[in-house]
Amino acid sequence: MVTSPPSLDSGRELLVIDDDTAAREALAEFLEHSGYVVMVAANGREALDCLRKSVRLPAVIILDLMMPVMDGWEFLECQSRDPVLHDIPVIVLTATPPGDLILARAVLLKPVEPEFLIETVERLLPAKT
Repeated sequence: MVTSPPSLDSGRELLVIDDDTAAREALAEFLEHSGYVVMVAANGREALDCLRKSVRLPAVIILDLMMPVMDGWEFLECQSRDPVLHDIPVIVLTATPPGDLILARAVLLKPVEPEFLIETVERLLPAKT
């Protein structure tokens, strides 16, 4: 399921990419209650399709690595080659340490402390002008 991105310009839009429905929905709900506008995708291919059709891109992407169809590593590779998408910061949220992951701005291990996730998202949001 992909929810449509908002048309407003809040700078607090996030995209959560995770194949685990319960985890994805719980994370989206937590982030929405924390004041973010959240889009979701079940895998990297769905996320790329959503991003390429979006009127408004997310400020930060939260990405799981282990997914069917298109995993997180392949998503990061495609994102890095796309001139429209390559500057969106990515937080990898994974159960297994991925080793070298140069294309992500942060790597957080599941289960993540909610406060630490929010701190990381806030650090990666674009500065208000």
